[in-house]
Amino acid sequence: MLRTLVVGKQILGAAGKRAISVSSALSAEFCEDVDYALRDVKDGHKLLVGGFGLCGIPEYLIAGLVEKGVKDLTCVSNNAGVDDFGLGLLLQNRQIKRMISSYVGENAEFERQFLSGELEVELTPQGTLAERIRAGGAGVPAFYTPTGYGTLVHRGGSPIKYNPDGTIAIQSQPREERNFNGRNYIMEEAILGDFSLVKAHKADEAGNLTFRMAANNFNQPMATAGRITIAEVEEVVPVGAIPAEDVHVPCIFVDRIITRTGHEKRIEKLTLQKEDAGSQLSDSPKDRIIRRAALEFTDGMFANLGIGIPMMAANYISGITVTLQSENGILGLGPFPRAGQQDPDLINAGKQTVTILPGSSLFSSDVSFGMIRGGHVDLTMLGGLQVSARGDLANWMIPGKMVKGMGGAMDLVGSPGTKVVVTMEHTARGAHKILPDCTLPLTGTQVVDKIITEKCVFDVVKDVGLVVTEIADGETLDTLKLATAASFEVSPELKPLQQIKIS
Repeated sequence: MLRTLVVGKQILGAAGKRAISVSSALSAEFCEDVDYALRDVKDGHKLLVGGFGLCGIPEYLIAGLVEKGVKDLTCVSNNAGVDDFGLGLLLQNRQIKRMISSYVGENAEFERQFLSGELEVELTPQGTLAERIRAGGAGVPAFYTPTGYGTLVHRGGSPIKYNPDGTIAIQSQPREERNFNGRNYIMEEAILGDFSLVKAHKADEAGNLTFRMAANNFNQPMATAGRITIAEVEEVVPVGAIPAEDVHVPCIFVDRIITRTGHEKRIEKLTLQKEDAGSQLSDSPKDRIIRRAALEFTDGMFANLGIGIPMMAANYISGITVTLQSENGILGLGPFPRAGQQDPDLINAGKQTVTILPGSSLFSSDVSFGMIRGGHVDLTMLGGLQVSARGDLANWMIPGKMVKGMGGAMDLVGSPGTKVVVTMEHTARGAHKILPDCTLPLTGTQVVDKIITEKCVFDVVKDVGLVVTEIADGETLDTLKLATAASFEVSPELKPLQQIKIS
């Protein structure tokens, strides 16, 4: 059931003579069964559960919780897996009382339970979530961040629990705000858990952990922030087999280790490379936006691209070097893999299978959002539900109807020095999307620099508002005004909607 390792080491002095002897008892428990590893997890505990989508989740520990039947849990995790896998299994069993997450995603049961009032959900920007966890492990009780300023995260009022009739039973509270060097910030409190359940690739017999590919994500910060950290690993190797510089989580943070092989490692969104993707483009509204969006890339830039149109635009980068960053911990994204080359430990922020390029790097979610929040990403391109004349963006929630969560969007649009480009169809089933003021909950205030639609390109200019700089063939300023609820100015250098040339 339990193994405790003692490492004895002699340190030699000058001329090879023994100088001192060190013997250190390392307290990591190597457990032979999951039930024993989870023996003191009780009803009502707060669990930090690693992984991103289905990548890097502790499959066997989650299955052990299902079998154990503990209930009224608070689970802190970026998302809740899918309906029948990962934390979705605990949701199906009604074992979770509250989720603290950034993204509901494609888990229909997660969304259903939340909207019906069966589940409490504290939606938190992804980078803020990672930093709250990191801060908890580092003994920092709170910190200030620009992410979410001016939104429901800041102002309060975001639904945490609904009544059966759709009214709000519990809502978020306002955050304290401060201004530093002319920039507005809100205070966020650290997160600590009763238990951290993480998944690592290997542990050595000292209890040090290392992760594989993009399966690091939330696992690394979560391993530091639990009162008891339980690591599920695929292999235990001798001390020294993991070079010291390759240790991601030092043994000081790890309390118990369970070894299992045969992980399912289910792929949530198998996405493979398509041949001759460029030749498939038409003059549809979507393809017109893609061809225009591709012109936003410049040589040497670092860019973060949302799923859908932004990521598709990257297929037409040619003759320049653009390094793509993915908020789940990748810098240097490559194309989608060919059939048979997919790796379940290598996905992007949209949960799609990807490859990485020579010179790329892999890291944890808190490090990834440090890059983003610190303004090191040159371009963020993402979709939108609504954009206001001032550049406010709404893209994460339709109250009472659709809740996907903000994911990393609030962090991405709130970072200083990053150009924010929104790509979207101009209207939605005849309804205006470009408005004087957004009517949906905001992702960010005055954050959008450019809007690209199938009809035109708007620049968002401070103290001016929207300025149309390009207009599509077949459109006139009059038809554009009918399709746009917000007023706009016309650039004196107005030109046709530009399209990247595809050979």
